[in-house]
Amino acid sequence: MNPDDLRDAARRLAPIAVLYDIRLKECGATARGVFWRNATGQQLRFEVLIGIVDPADDAGGLTLTDLGCGYGAFFDFVAPFPFMRDSTYFGYDISEGMVREAARRIRDPRAHFAQCLMATREADYSFVSGTYNMKLDESDRDWIAYVEGSLRDLWSKTRKGLAFNMLCAATKSRREKDLYYADWRVFHDFCVKELSPRVTVLRDYHLAEWTIHVRR
Repeated sequence: MNPDDLRDAARRLAPIAVLYDIRLKECGATARGVFWRNATGQQLRFEVLIGIVDPADDAGGLTLTDLGCGYGAFFDFVAPFPFMRDSTYFGYDISEGMVREAARRIRDPRAHFAQCLMATREADYSFVSGTYNMKLDESDRDWIAYVEGSLRDLWSKTRKGLAFNMLCAATKSRREKDLYYADWRVFHDFCVKELSPRVTVLRDYHLAEWTIHVRR
């Protein structure tokens, strides 16, 4: 991101960071603490995200980015997988409380956490789970511009694959005005045009959202 985009993103995300700090104090290091309904759904979306990892990478030695890592639940999930052997994980989050809690809970030498709205290191695989859902009062147009800028920046620091999920605009369930519900077609076309032609959209799992895998 250029300095102007970075300042703009910091302004947009500041109230969201405060909201996550408050939520953590209320609900603790749980799925509800990061605004998911339950742990079952959280685990399922993690399973869908890591489908991007090439089986050839089971030998490990990878570097992973988790943008919007919260209290580190994604690291808890991936830690036992073969591809994490001799691998390094970097979790970034805008919430000071979340980063502090992740560092307190997880003492695994493979895991590193930082309070930041963007990745600061290159990684083989980058993951974004739920990070683009909470928009508060931002207009859809401005939020889409922010998400696209964030994805461009993350892709520029990703060597093999990027996986992210968003709430589905076509969901029939109750909508909340603070959240952003995305049309997968918009982000599919964005990824193909600006990131890579190797894009896969996953919509056949039992959550009101979709996941996109982008490969080099």
